[in-house]
Amino acid sequence: QVQLVESGGGLVQPGGSLRLSCAASESIFRTNAMGWYRQDPGKQRELVAGITTGGVTKYDESVKGRFAISRDNAKNTLYLQMNSLKPEDTAVYYCNVSPRVLAKALGVWGQGTQVTVSS
Repeated sequence: QVQLVESGGGLVQPGGSLRLSCAASESIFRTNAMGWYRQDPGKQRELVAGITTGGVTKYDESVKGRFAISRDNAKNTLYLQMNSLKPEDTAVYYCNVSPRVLAKALGVWGQGTQVTVSS
């Protein structure tokens, strides 16, 4: 059974930092590129950062230079270090396989973790 469990969200002031974690099932983590997605109410879920099994990373322009994605293959865990947070980063953050078309095909999502950036 595929499981994705996100954690680490919270309320932070603009300019602050958070580190998100995602514990994933070995069955999908070891052989897939992974990504962090975010979703605002009423908007489509968007991929903001991705990482291949070999550690090559890619970022959406909106987070480039502020966010850093990483993975620990021994622990089947995905991370997202978020720095210089902005109010527009407020969203529910999810992890899943990447790219989005594969995540949609997988059809499984975790509960997500809420990130709120506000003064």
